[in-house]
Amino acid sequence: MSVDLTDPIFHNEEAARAHFEKLHWPDGKPICPHCGVVGDTTLIKGKSHRAGMYQCNACLKPFTVTVGTVMEASHLPLTKWALAFHLMASSKKGVSAHQLMRTLGIKSYRSAWFLAHRVREAMADPDPEPLGGKGKTVEIDETFIGKPDEIFVSGKGWQKKRGTATKRKVLTMVERHGRAVSVKVEDLTVDTLKIVIGKTVVLDSELNTDEAQHYKSIGEKFSSHGAVNHSEEEYVRREGGKLITTNTVEGYFGLFKRGMVGVYQHCAEHHLQKYLNEFDFRYSNRSALGIEDTERANLAIKGAVGKRLTYKQPRPAQPKQARA
Repeated sequence: MSVDLTDPIFHNEEAARAHFEKLHWPDGKPICPHCGVVGDTTLIKGKSHRAGMYQCNACLKPFTVTVGTVMEASHLPLTKWALAFHLMASSKKGVSAHQLMRTLGIKSYRSAWFLAHRVREAMADPDPEPLGGKGKTVEIDETFIGKPDEIFVSGKGWQKKRGTATKRKVLTMVERHGRAVSVKVEDLTVDTLKIVIGKTVVLDSELNTDEAQHYKSIGEKFSSHGAVNHSEEEYVRREGGKLITTNTVEGYFGLFKRGMVGVYQHCAEHHLQKYLNEFDFRYSNRSALGIEDTERANLAIKGAVGKRLTYKQPRPAQPKQARA
């Protein structure tokens, strides 16, 4: 089901609030984000209180549907939040903060940028199910993003370093006809990849990679390991009815890079994993798996519960120094 922009949840605050409450409290019983009690609440009415304010009868603390979610302490109306979730969930290559600012009528770029990051936080899966399994194939490949570092060469000035050593490195694992998990890694050594792949892929899986040496010893631990030789322009082959290829994960990289270069354009290294989470979410909940735009947006809204993201992370308290 595609997004219907005439839906009242994008224009009417009461409808938007009811929509969020239905997704966060599917049984119709408000859940206190402070103590976890279910259904023992009182709806607070009156002009001096915000609409949708509840009081928990157990801990006596007030809350709304946004408390305990990425939307907590936001001054944006829920209609704009609903549209932001739907836009970011339905746009295959993402939506820039400038586009969100224009479309939602947000007055500052900083607010739109922070809004987008809070939606990405909702899309992130902190504990994803392992990929693969018996009879399933997982394709693994790495890619590089960002500009290489520069070095000053006498007589030539500043020159870009050759190779990929100084670029940001991304490892992506895609279950064929299934989900994707991408991880920003510091290096592509066997020790690093063994840890990441071991945590993400079931050992009963069949691995498909390219001819890179760092996959050979890792592939021995799995049910089988097939590799295509890209250096000899080999991209697909069959072995006893099995298809050996990395075209699926390469297709994922195509989407990711078109989004990062064409839509987002700039990404600080410490934010890269957040963007990977966004692309993983859309890919793992794509139309080919029977999940359309509206359902995908609803999954993102459900993922907002239990997460917080502040513009500046609080600093740890510093011990007070005794006066002399």
